[in-house]
Amino acid sequence: MPLQVTDWSPHDALTPVGNVTLLVVDIQGGGATPHVSTLGGMTGQQARRQRAIDLVNAFRAKGRPVVFLQEVHKPSLIDIGRELDGAEGAHCVEGWETTELYPGLEPLPHEYLVQKRRYSGFYGTELDIVLKGYATDTIVMIGGLTDVCIHYTAVDAHQLDYRFRTVSDLVGGSSDKAHDAALRAMKYLQRDSLVTADAAHAWLDSLPDAPMPGADAMELKR
Repeated sequence: MPLQVTDWSPHDALTPVGNVTLLVVDIQGGGATPHVSTLGGMTGQQARRQRAIDLVNAFRAKGRPVVFLQEVHKPSLIDIGRELDGAEGAHCVEGWETTELYPGLEPLPHEYLVQKRRYSGFYGTELDIVLKGYATDTIVMIGGLTDVCIHYTAVDAHQLDYRFRTVSDLVGGSSDKAHDAALRAMKYLQRDSLVTADAAHAWLDSLPDAPMPGADAMELKR
């Protein structure tokens, strides 16, 4: 019998390895009414966004790096590739209000925004270079969609030898069923990959305060 993952409940401890970077994946929508592809068709989207802001600020308070991902396509859709072959129509088009990052979840001047043309945050982007610049060993992911951009970014992170931790209550899928299936698939890849927001905050609370990475360079430029 093939190996089966029958329990994909999250761990109550983060247990990262080495240096940790928070990856905020495609929490978009600007100030517009949320589009289903920005964070998911599941209920509770607005509450997840506010809790995502809280976690981003908690990482910053402890001097831990935060990297933002944003899916963007030209209005011509020349860069959208095979993404129109699936369930989604045109999405994340440059200039649309729903493509903009959600208020409160934008990078600070010293933080990185990685724009991508595909679902995976690694495909055709500088994300791997940025993470190596932070000497990252473990990435913590929040955002959406669980079954699309989160899952495919996790797969590439795994194949690039990063540990990944998906905050299961701060990601949203295209449906509850698809969300659960993606969490199950990620736990198949890394047994410690699923955690709760409470676990992430508890880990951060155990750390000493530290300056934000890159803030010292900003001071030198003044």
